[in-house]
Amino acid sequence: MSYFVGPHVSIGGGAWHAPESAAGLGATGFGMFTKNQVQWHAAMFSEQDCRLFADELKKRRFTAKQVLPHAGYLINLANPDPDAHAKSMESLIHEMHRCAALGLHMLNLHPGSHLHKLSPEAALTRVAESINTALKQIQGVTVVIENTAGQGGCLGSTFEELAAIVRQVEDKSRIGVCVDTAHMFAAGFDIRTLAGVARAFDAFEQHVGFKYLRGMHLNDSKTGLNSHVDRHESLGKGQIGWEPFEWIMRQSQFQGIPLVIETPDDTLWPDEIRHLLKIAGE
Repeated sequence: MSYFVGPHVSIGGGAWHAPESAAGLGATGFGMFTKNQVQWHAAMFSEQDCRLFADELKKRRFTAKQVLPHAGYLINLANPDPDAHAKSMESLIHEMHRCAALGLHMLNLHPGSHLHKLSPEAALTRVAESINTALKQIQGVTVVIENTAGQGGCLGSTFEELAAIVRQVEDKSRIGVCVDTAHMFAAGFDIRTLAGVARAFDAFEQHVGFKYLRGMHLNDSKTGLNSHVDRHESLGKGQIGWEPFEWIMRQSQFQGIPLVIETPDDTLWPDEIRHLLKIAGE
């Protein structure tokens, strides 16, 4: 089994450009949006769009398990307002259909915010119930919830909160978790040392379990430990440093899932990819 490392690439000009862009950077995996991330809706892919994407994916020697699509940022499954929640649900289901049309099997999603209008417990239940509803409406796509930096009323900054969502999702085969290293650090996990990152993932195994880990976002952080501010930095150039990323690339638990780089300087992506794969011996 290999390490699937690569950046979050643009779908500008058509989704089929994403595999080409990732391969050109030396990536062995990648992330992508399926539409503009700050719009609610987009026209569904045509048959030609889907065929071109499938052809490019195969041509560049990627499979669906090496790709982690990301849902738009407007979706908030914890929103207590009925109309706003319905809009989020419609957008989520639409994005799941877009993934299925492209032959992709996962959709990465931020859990959402309680907006200081619900208790965290009630908001986590609302998220899980929303995921249950969505999973019943479309087959073949797993919802992958992402940890957060804990800013404002955002859910998912602790492994206990992620576990609470997973626990309440009925179809355990179609729920997963994506761990973002910058979000971990900003949420208070001190992963700057080998001992620290090992301790953090021991806690992940205890509360969530590696069987639910479907992907990661490998990002350094501009902001400090426990800042609760989500600001990504290039690997090794932020507050975290290279040590935890080198540890990750030596652990078998992180093989076979997309390890997506979301760092701000795209000119450094080829070097970041090469360094990570070199550590892994690939």
